[in-house]
Amino acid sequence: MDTAVVEQQATQPATERDVYDIIILGGGPTGLFGAFYAGLREMKTKIVEGLPELGGQLTALYPEKFIYDVPGYPKVLARDLVAQLVEQTLQFDQTVCVGERAIKLERDEANNLVVLTTDKAVHYAKTVVIAGGVGAFSPTRLDAPGVGDYEGKGVYFFVKEKAPFAGKEVLIVGGGDSAADWSLAFKDIAKVTLIHRRDHFRAHETSVRAMAAAKEAGELDIRTFHELKEVHGDGERITEVVLLNNQTQETMTIPCEVVLLNLGFKADLGPIKEWGLELEKRAIRVNERMETNIPGVYAAGDIAGSSVKLNLIATGFGQAATAVCIAKNYIDPKSSIFPGHSSEKE
Repeated sequence: MDTAVVEQQATQPATERDVYDIIILGGGPTGLFGAFYAGLREMKTKIVEGLPELGGQLTALYPEKFIYDVPGYPKVLARDLVAQLVEQTLQFDQTVCVGERAIKLERDEANNLVVLTTDKAVHYAKTVVIAGGVGAFSPTRLDAPGVGDYEGKGVYFFVKEKAPFAGKEVLIVGGGDSAADWSLAFKDIAKVTLIHRRDHFRAHETSVRAMAAAKEAGELDIRTFHELKEVHGDGERITEVVLLNNQTQETMTIPCEVVLLNLGFKADLGPIKEWGLELEKRAIRVNERMETNIPGVYAAGDIAGSSVKLNLIATGFGQAATAVCIAKNYIDPKSSIFPGHSSEKE
């Protein structure tokens, strides 16, 4: 949308604006559940998502990875979870705006509404829940010879589809949950070697135990105290990698066709840092009601700061429901924060 049009929309009288009860900024799992809960509370709801489709990181980074932290599912593919969340959310008549990058958030001139300006439009609401995950993110890269040369040609940071890895010799680098999950996911379809520069994995205990069992069964090669030093290939594809034992300083070369780097992400809150919100580290400070320092603005999920941080989807769900119910009461003080369950006695 033209900048002049955006500015014109911003100056429209409130009576001429399309005002929503709540805007959910972020279309990942937390945002989708928040929008669903707003529908339950009969709030006029709009979802604004910067990516071209709903689902957040689950859709953008690992749609074929199993998710384990959602109640009711022993495990569920990320893409299937997103599909269920979207179906659950859109049973209500919400407005969805995707591919819109948030630029500015402020109160209007009368201090009655929250105004969200994106790169395409201006949106108005009585309340806003920021559920933007970790903000903009980029993968942590590895400065080793050959790695940059083969990015997208054998060196990857994300996995959109598992099928291209079938039958390949795969090297996974990392010691967190993603490295553990992908090692277990690929062990049945590829020859997998997992390396980590330490001997302690920062993954859930069940995953670490499963990896140990897979190694014992000969299904997974795990090498601790090892680092990736070089990637070799023919210019079009990877053929081998050089590993370093950081305790003995010995190197070894092994055949390899795919390198998956699971070294974490560098997060950036981007424009959010300029919105006047109180921040702590890389998160928005909230209280137990998920309120920020700006009236009518709430935060939930990974972006919400807390004295105890559990960046789980399940945690985000609870925070989103809390934020929405507090927002409902903010709009209509006569409404109950918690309307109760149908099973409760009157």
